[in-house]
Amino acid sequence: MKKCVLVTGGARSGKSRIAEDLCLQMGQPATYIATAEAWDDEMRARIAAHQARRGPEWVTISAPLDLLGALRASDGKGPRLVDCLTLWLTNLMLAEADWRKAGQDLIAALPAQASPVVFVTNEVGMGIVPDNALARAFRDAAGTLNQWVAEAADEVILAVSGLPLKVK
Repeated sequence: MKKCVLVTGGARSGKSRIAEDLCLQMGQPATYIATAEAWDDEMRARIAAHQARRGPEWVTISAPLDLLGALRASDGKGPRLVDCLTLWLTNLMLAEADWRKAGQDLIAALPAQASPVVFVTNEVGMGIVPDNALARAFRDAAGTLNQWVAEAADEVILAVSGLPLKVK
């Protein structure tokens, strides 16, 4: 694989914008692999804001569950941006899918990718311990998935107040 980058950070840290800029620097057109689903008005507004920020140099693929299929289908067509791993994890957990197997399958497939891929994810374990079992299970799963992808990535960037900090 040419390049795998993980961009992580907290809510509203600028990670998506940083990842978009980085992905476009790798070539155009770029493919935006969206893992979000618009379940309510607030999420529809977030998705619309992301779409409005991107221009005609982007092709969008929706992949709320089949991220690996989207990566395979878009390989060889320029750089890809996956936004985001934590929403993908949420979708897998809510579908009662085996997120560990899906995550390991993703990691195993990365070396075969010919085109660069930039992943966006959230750092969710830096705050207080959640008060319910599902939220704690999600926090733990997100931390595990992030570690797997960070280890496989060529580069890891932490977004802090809109600024990229190279971690790896």
